[in-house]
Amino acid sequence: MSLTVEQADLVAALRDFCQRELGTREQRDALTHNGEHAHSDVIYAKLAQAGYLGISIPEEYGGSGGGLMDQCLLHEELYRGLAPVHAIGSTHTVAGIYKRFATETQKKATLSAISNGAPMSISISEPEAGSDAANIGCRAEKVDGGYRINGQKTWCSAAQHAKAILLVARTSRGERRHEGLSMFEVPADAPGLSIVGIDTMGGALVNDLYFTDVFVPDSDVVGTVGNGWHQLMAGLNGERLVAGVEALGMAQRTFDDLLGYLRERKQFGKTIGSFQAVRHRVADLAIEIEASRALAYATVAAVEAGTAPADELVRKTSITKVKLTETAKAVALEGVQLMGGYGYAVEYGMEKNLRDAIAPTIYAGTNEIQREVISGTLGMK
Repeated sequence: MSLTVEQADLVAALRDFCQRELGTREQRDALTHNGEHAHSDVIYAKLAQAGYLGISIPEEYGGSGGGLMDQCLLHEELYRGLAPVHAIGSTHTVAGIYKRFATETQKKATLSAISNGAPMSISISEPEAGSDAANIGCRAEKVDGGYRINGQKTWCSAAQHAKAILLVARTSRGERRHEGLSMFEVPADAPGLSIVGIDTMGGALVNDLYFTDVFVPDSDVVGTVGNGWHQLMAGLNGERLVAGVEALGMAQRTFDDLLGYLRERKQFGKTIGSFQAVRHRVADLAIEIEASRALAYATVAAVEAGTAPADELVRKTSITKVKLTETAKAVALEGVQLMGGYGYAVEYGMEKNLRDAIAPTIYAGTNEIQREVISGTLGMK
C-alpha cells in the first residue's frame, strides 16, 4: 500500500529528527551512557514536545488522533534512527488499553500524561507465568477502599523510567485458568514496590518487580475486575504489529549500515561490495526487507479496517510479527558475517544491531508462541 501525503511527511520529519538529534555515534553515546541505557529522557521529552508521543491518542487527551498506521510508522522510524526510546513500546501498549477500557477520569489523567511525555510500563510476566500468562499468581486482595497487592513480577520493560505501571494481577480463581485477572494502575513510587533491574546483553531493558502490601485504591482499577485477560487479548494484534515494525526499523538500519561499509571497505584492490558473492547476499537481504515491509503495511491496513474475521486478523498479525522479527535477526547475522572482524567489534555497532535484533523474537509473545497461534487458527489444535 502507498502512504498518504501526511504519512510520508511524518516519515520525513522523523528521519530528520533522528538525523539531527542522533545522527552520530557521539550523540547517541552521550544520551545513553555509552550505550548502556536504552532510554533517554532527553530524547523522549523532545518527542513529546514535537507531538509524536500522542500520535495515536485522541485529540481530547492531548494527542493528534492518528491511527495504527501512524503509530507503526513512528515506531519503525525511531528504531531505524537508533532512538533510545525503549519505554515507547510499553507506553503505547498501555495507551491502547486505556483507550478501550479506562474510565473517562482515568483517560484524562493517563492519556494526557502519555501525550505530554510520561513513560508507562505494563507488567504481566512472572517467574512461573511467562508464555503461560494464565498462570499469574501475583495476588490483589480486596480490602477496605481498594486492593492490597503481594507477589513478584519479572521481565517488566522500562519500569525504571515509568510514571506508573499497569499491573495484571489475580483477584480470584475461577474454573477457567484465564478467569479472575484484573488490571491496576500502580505508581512506580508506590510504598512497598521495589523495582530491580535485570542485566541483559541489550543493556538496561527489563526489571523484576516485588510487591509487598502495596495498596491501590478502587479508583485505580483499570477496566472491570476479573476481566483482565479479555482486556489483554483485545490489544494483542496491535502489540504484535508494533513489535514487528520496530524490528523492521532495526532491519533497515542494519542494512543501511552494512551497505555503507561494503561500499567503502576494500580488499584485493576493490570494494567488498563489488564481489558477486557479496552482492547477491545483499540483494537477498533487500528482498526480505521489502517483502517484510509490504506484509507489515498490508496487515496494519487489515487491522485498521477491522472487516476480516477475528481468527484471520490474529493469524495475520502473528505471521507478521514472526516474519519481521526473524528478518531483523537474519539481516543482523549477515551484517556481522559480511563485515568480518569489524562486524564483531563494538566500535562499528553491528554487534549491537545483532544483540538488539534478538530481543523482538522473544517479547510481545515469543515467536514459538506465535507459531502455536498461527497453527491454531488453521485448525491444528
